Amino acid sequence: MKETLQDIRTRRSCRKYTDEAVEEEQLRRVLEAGTYAATGHDTQSPRMVVVQDARQLSHLADLNAQVWGKPVDPFYGAPVAVFVLADKQAPTGLQDACLVMGNLMLAAHAEGLGSCWINRAKEMFEMEEGKAALAEWGIDAKRYEGLGICILGHAAPGGEGHAAPRKEDYVLYV
Repeated sequence: MKETLQDIRTRRSCRKYTDEAVEEEQLRRVLEAGTYAATGHDTQSPRMVVVQDARQLSHLADLNAQVWGKPVDPFYGAPVAVFVLADKQAPTGLQDACLVMGNLMLAAHAEGLGSCWINRAKEMFEMEEGKAALAEWGIDAKRYEGLGICILGHAAPGGEGHAAPRKEDYVLYV
């Protein structure tokens, strides 16, 4: 338990990555952790789509940047992006997908990898190009929506920040 709490305390978002590839076994373990996220009634409703191809990553990053309205790489050069999709038909679909994202980021940290939750997945997959990507992946765009993108890779120096002090009123006992 001490290691889990330590990982929770020390995991930070990474916004700068090296060119080093993520080892297949590391990626497999991170993804497995995502599959063990708690889901309502154990429906296992979310879907994860892993993209490692540099050309496809670049195209998807461009779509995300278009939604953001900024000419930047919103994936910060990460070599892996895991697109987490929420099942719109599941009563707890959004919550389930959020827990998958949390597990992915904590597992990445435990594996010595950097990660970051990238937003705008919902808007990306509402665009025609995003719907086409989902169709290419065999995902029904009417059933699934983008929840978040977990980018993964080896953190470059200075890529991860430090935790801010916790707010005094974060927890209220009643």
